Amino acid sequence: MTFLSCLIRPSSCGSALALAGALLAAGPALAQWQWVDSSGNKVFSDMPPPAAVPEKNIVKRPGARPAAAAPAAPAASSEGAADGAAPAAGGSDPQLEARKKQAEQAEQARRKAEADKQAKARAETCERAKRSRDTIDSGIRLAITNAKGEREFLDDKARAAERERAEALIRSSCGPMPAAPAQ
Repeated sequence: MTFLSCLIRPSSCGSALALAGALLAAGPALAQWQWVDSSGNKVFSDMPPPAAVPEKNIVKRPGARPAAAAPAAPAASSEGAADGAAPAAGGSDPQLEARKKQAEQAEQARRKAEADKQAKARAETCERAKRSRDTIDSGIRLAITNAKGEREFLDDKARAAERERAEALIRSSCGPMPAAPAQ
C-alpha cells in the first residue's frame, strides 16, 4: 500500500496512518536536551546530561528556551555594573518611567474627557432650564400630566413654583463649574 493510496482511501490504511501519526507525535519528544560534552561535541538526547556536565555546557532543556541565550543577559548587566555604569540617572528604569508617564497622560485624558462630558451636560441642562423659564413667562396655558395620566392645567401658584424650580436649575447649571473635590 502506498502513501498516495492511503490518502485516497484512508479506511484501508488505518494501521499505517496510526503508525505515521505516532511517529510524528513522538518527533518533538526526541532530543529535548542538548549539551556540549567534554570533547566539545554537541549531544542531543531525550535524557538529561550526566551529572559531570557543567551547567554552562547545557544548551537546551525540555520545554525551555535555549540556555545559551538566557545567561547572556545577566552577564551583560554584570559587566555594566563592573564598569561602574549606573542603570539610569537616579537608579530609575527608563521603561518604568515611560509607562508611568503614559499612565499619567491616560489618566489626565480620562479626567479631561469626564470634565468635558459634565460641562456639556451642564450646558444642555442650562439651556433647557432657560427655555422652560421663558415658556412659563410667556403666559400661555401650561399643562402637566398627573399620576393618573390626566392633564392638569397650571394655576398661578403652580406656575410660580415651576418658575422658581427653573430659576434654581439655572443658578446651579448656568454659572461657572463648581470646583472639583481634591483627591
